[in-house]
Amino acid sequence: MEYHKKISHVSASPTRPVNKKENKDFDIADLYAGPIGSLDARESSETRLDEKMRKVYYWIVNHAIITPFYDIEYNEAPPRTFQLGDQKSILTLPTGQSYSSFILMPLLNLVARKRCLLVGGPGRGKTASAVLMGLIAGYKLKEVKRAIQHGQPQMTISDLLGNPLPSDMMKARNMDEIQIAWRKWLGMKIKIIDEYNRIPTRTQSALLTVMGDNYAEIMDQIYECPEAAWYLTANDDEGGGTYQVIEALRDRIDIVVKALHFNTRFLKELLSRIENNVRPDQMVPGEIIFTEEEIDSINDEILKVEIPDALMRRIEFFTSQFEFFEPGGEQIEYKTKDNVKLSGLDFNLIMSQESGKDPIKDMGTQSKNGISVRTFLTLLTFSKALAYFRGEPQVGFEDIRNILPFVFHDKLIQNSDSPFFEKPENTIYRVDRVSWIRKLFDLSVAEFNKLGRDKKDEVGDFLKQFEEGLEGLKIEEVKKRLIAIERHIEDIAKSRKLYGPLFDDILSLKYLHQRYTNFLAWLEWKK
Repeated sequence: MEYHKKISHVSASPTRPVNKKENKDFDIADLYAGPIGSLDARESSETRLDEKMRKVYYWIVNHAIITPFYDIEYNEAPPRTFQLGDQKSILTLPTGQSYSSFILMPLLNLVARKRCLLVGGPGRGKTASAVLMGLIAGYKLKEVKRAIQHGQPQMTISDLLGNPLPSDMMKARNMDEIQIAWRKWLGMKIKIIDEYNRIPTRTQSALLTVMGDNYAEIMDQIYECPEAAWYLTANDDEGGGTYQVIEALRDRIDIVVKALHFNTRFLKELLSRIENNVRPDQMVPGEIIFTEEEIDSINDEILKVEIPDALMRRIEFFTSQFEFFEPGGEQIEYKTKDNVKLSGLDFNLIMSQESGKDPIKDMGTQSKNGISVRTFLTLLTFSKALAYFRGEPQVGFEDIRNILPFVFHDKLIQNSDSPFFEKPENTIYRVDRVSWIRKLFDLSVAEFNKLGRDKKDEVGDFLKQFEEGLEGLKIEEVKKRLIAIERHIEDIAKSRKLYGPLFDDILSLKYLHQRYTNFLAWLEWKK
């Protein structure tokens, strides 16, 4: 009985004690420091929904899924580090509250109502983690398990979505008279697809419609699905299986989370569960189960979390590194990796035409693609969700750094032939994609700071000036701005070398030049 009590125990509040202090304005130094802001003005720890989220997290990691890992690290003071093994692997002991990505990411996915792919070998708790999210969302265990869609090579669209009623098929004079017996899982707000890479290609297309557009269609009949949190599982990183996953379906996945190995030091805990006949998924405490209204409220509160301008500039600078590809086209707008992909030509063959730039300094050489708008939206949403989970009113530098690998994991396609990976200290990044993406971000931020972009951002100044509006501008002022833009483009041209951030700057300047040119023509016509 004592063991049953232990499993049912929920952490006491506050789960993340913070020293009370006065609220202060955002400072750039805070990007590299500890928590931003104060909890003083927030609700009491007993009633806050972010506190309830932390209680959920700690119940799962302490009692439900054995995952003694802290790969999402935070530091409130300089941490101790140790070098281990022949390769001098770094062990960091975080000084701030840190987390296991295998539990935290699915939980953030639940409240953000996005699409999470759990990857790892069989028996590592992928489906168990997804089932727990369904229980936390208020569904019964039987409901969740019966609603799991198990990918297998014979799965048809009807198996996935539903069947037309036979009596209607016989009597119907047209398609509108046929009723469909829709599968119940379509109406749930937690959707689990186990081994999605074993689903036939044609059925994947039907799944894509449900995931991407929230509706199912059979014989011209439509079923509108509610907004839901999705959990998909696969046994390998690449999404390969019985069937290759179609690109559009993979693109709809927002975050990818790896199921880490089982630490054998915790075998005794498994033995205790066997001896006491305990299954954590049958003992979820009622106080950590969310209502539908609470999840809606959390989603609304997440959107209110701020991202400071100084941090946004670093995100912009980082994400601009990858799309530009100088040999990709003649006209400036078409010098992109996407243009190369659409051509069907060999990427590395065209990349060999690059000359003059330092291939190691140019971070763009490390990827075969750029970042989509959908991925940008996911990054910003999950960064806000992580800051909210931690009880912070603003997104911090470490929030972005910790979220990036899970959002970009399948979105940024690594160019393993890049000279960057030939350096002995970088070869490990061919294997460890999570660390590679964090390394990219660190390199980008270091370059941003080196260039002094916080203090000097002429293109940003041009954009801010334009955002003030055109109303009331005189012809002379418009001409003055056009000349200033042209002079700045001349200055960029003198540097001769083009990199991703400069590419976006140039296109922004061309955009502004065209807007002012059109406005000037209108003013002169109006005279």
